[in-house]
Amino acid sequence: MITSASRYCLTAVLLLLGPLAAVPAVSQPDLQAALDAAYSFAESEDSGETAQYIPALADADPNPFALVIVTADGQVYRRGETRKVFPIMSAAKPFTLALLLQQRGSDYVTKNIGVEPTGLPFNALNGIQRGRGKPMNPMVNAGAITTVSHINVNEPEQRWPLILDTYEQFAGAKLEVMGDVLNSVSISNYRNRALVNLLQNEGWLSADPTSTLDAYNKQSCVAVTTEQLATMGATLANGGVNPLTDAKVLDSSLVDEVLSVMMLSGFYDESGAWAFRAGLPAKSGVGGGIVAIVPGKMAIAGYSPRLSSAGNSVRALLAIEHLSEALNLSLFK
Repeated sequence: MITSASRYCLTAVLLLLGPLAAVPAVSQPDLQAALDAAYSFAESEDSGETAQYIPALADADPNPFALVIVTADGQVYRRGETRKVFPIMSAAKPFTLALLLQQRGSDYVTKNIGVEPTGLPFNALNGIQRGRGKPMNPMVNAGAITTVSHINVNEPEQRWPLILDTYEQFAGAKLEVMGDVLNSVSISNYRNRALVNLLQNEGWLSADPTSTLDAYNKQSCVAVTTEQLATMGATLANGGVNPLTDAKVLDSSLVDEVLSVMMLSGFYDESGAWAFRAGLPAKSGVGGGIVAIVPGKMAIAGYSPRLSSAGNSVRALLAIEHLSEALNLSLFK
């Protein structure tokens, strides 16, 4: 069962979603001007480094920078290298959660995975052994691996194609796995191998650990552009309907549950600071991407491979924070 503390926390976040209807509409010229200003604000920032623990990411060009807004009515605003592909990495996790919610419902997720912030690093091992009966939430690796295992399919080999198809519906485009990154991840992911073995030992997985980890690795290595990532986010902003294709991807009644978990746990160990400064549900990935959601209005995606010590893109973080402040987008205002 969901804990009382979790219920209060989620209820508070959901109540805050209501006032968004009162956020003033932003004109098209204002959106482009705000995007350009945010890009310029963050462009000169050169702190941080590429993800060093994955060789293919460690060797990535650290300089590209892109920023995109996709609105809930399908308008697209761009700045920078918006068509450059990069691995989605952990920014994929909300969309796998969306698939599981669509298949099995919210009670299943809270019972088998959980929604609590962990207070631990995203790849922590010790949280699994707290004896709480679930891996805490779908945004950390243990919870995300467990989420993958619970995707409902008849045969294990159907799991990955179903996940990829879901991502493609969110993006409104065909997507592919970056083979070089997948190979690098598969060779270097000793910690996730430890996680999946611990999860299997605790009895939390709903599929065999080998096929589960294989699907999880592939979802992390899907190639997206900043525009595609923003479109995925805009589908959540638009009540589960892709604003570019009009395809219904997720029931509108489930969108708030995805956004709640993103708000509480989507930014690794900087989730609290992000909520404090930007006030938006968001998810980052160590590939350099960030997607933030303004429910009913838009999604903002940023890409730059230089990461903070917590694993979040420094430039993208600064740019989206700047946009949130300039356009008064925070849920807490």
